[in-house]
Amino acid sequence: MYENTTEEILQAQRKEEGAMEKLLQKNSGLIWSIVKRFCGRGYELEELYQIGVIGFLKAIQRFDATFEVKLSTYAVPYMIGEIKRFLRDDGPIKVSRNIKELAVKMKEVQKEYLEKTGEEITIQKLAELLKIPREEIAVALEYTKPLESLYEYAYEDENVYKIEKISEGLDEATQIVNKLTLKQLIENLEIQEKEIVLLRYFKGKTQCQVAKIIGISQVQVSRLEKKILKKMKTKLVC
Repeated sequence: MYENTTEEILQAQRKEEGAMEKLLQKNSGLIWSIVKRFCGRGYELEELYQIGVIGFLKAIQRFDATFEVKLSTYAVPYMIGEIKRFLRDDGPIKVSRNIKELAVKMKEVQKEYLEKTGEEITIQKLAELLKIPREEIAVALEYTKPLESLYEYAYEDENVYKIEKISEGLDEATQIVNKLTLKQLIENLEIQEKEIVLLRYFKGKTQCQVAKIIGISQVQVSRLEKKILKKMKTKLVC
């Protein structure tokens, strides 16, 4: 599994160009591993992946470099939480037998550790004692939590609902997801098609200017542009 450096996380938090996209790309395997746990719920996995990405972005934004935990472990509850909220209207979320069994073992170990040391056990220690990756422990902890309603009062303010406390970073998250989707669509184009899109929509060139650069007529550019946009739109809705 990819290990995220503190500097990479800080760069993303500072919103340095390309930093957030880089973290998302390098952690896509982790996000997919969470998304696949919700397979068979009647939703396309790609759709759930986008929701998982939102959770991952929230985790990055709220991550503190002083935490004694890896970003991958810290992000798991955020991703599961986002997907669980998305599926809330689809009925109760079923927990697999393996997760239930792991949760029982974890409770036993937590209880024994508390009785022996008088302290709450950490995810790291649980992982060591049970010989299970930290991410799996985080998944089990999050799965066994009861679902909370967004229309319950926030703990710190009984006059404000939890839904009002949700981060306003969703627009930013959506923009990043859209950028990644667009990037993937462009990468799948033919060389000439890619060049036309980049010149027209990223360099701001006119069709006449594009025609001169790549050595074809303006009419051909116009026809190709329409064909390319239709092709991209078709792939986007598939």
